[in-house]
Amino acid sequence: MAVVLLERPAAGIALLRLNRPERLNALDMAVRESLAAHFTELASDDAVRCVVVTGDEKAFAAGADVAELAARAPTDEAFAKARAAWAAIERYRRPIIAAVSGFALGGGCELALHCDIIIAGEGAKFGQPEVKLGIMPGAGGTQRFVRAAGKFATMRWVLTGELLSAADALRLGLVSEVVPDGQVLPHALEIARRIAALPPLAVAAIKEAVLVGADLALEAALALEGESFQKLFATEDRTEGMRAFLEKRKPEFKGR
Repeated sequence: MAVVLLERPAAGIALLRLNRPERLNALDMAVRESLAAHFTELASDDAVRCVVVTGDEKAFAAGADVAELAARAPTDEAFAKARAAWAAIERYRRPIIAAVSGFALGGGCELALHCDIIIAGEGAKFGQPEVKLGIMPGAGGTQRFVRAAGKFATMRWVLTGELLSAADALRLGLVSEVVPDGQVLPHALEIARRIAALPPLAVAAIKEAVLVGADLALEAALALEGESFQKLFATEDRTEGMRAFLEKRKPEFKGR
């Protein structure tokens, strides 16, 4: 049985569905490597303009597989393999949307935080409970959390390992929207559909500017934004978008 299912729900959209329901979609090495393989493959598929990642109604992903972690030694090569798997998601240039129902804990929360937009169900629970196991977040749980929510909120939740409700996560800026539980995936797919209809070169440039610019000094970040803005004027999509606007018709973007 595949631990990550790839579906094509609409033109331009890929849906990655975690498929370990008996373990609440816990992220063992097989899941991590399967996700990495899918993202690597999708990176070379120009027909895909947005990716949605989801689990099931009970869990987006309830953390790492603790049984697997318990067997690790500090020098285990699995640490390097896990970092390589996460890197495949980090390198993906197109937008990624997390559709989160149920638990998104530990590595599951970190998987959501790797995404660009997070749609959460009202009953979703987020958290980094690693400290309760004598360890700490190891796939961005401290660094992405603090960049989204700030130092004091991060310390409150990461040091205690307690769970956040979807409402708390929204208040802290950890998620984009909270919707009724039954509407999580449909709403995420609708946003993906809207993004997929937009010019992919501009979309990719916006994602890069936001993510890279966040770690730069303001002057350097503004230079990056300005350079990317100028480069887009050489694209066919820019010509089509402006011409369609002036002609009062729907544009047809081709990614060129």
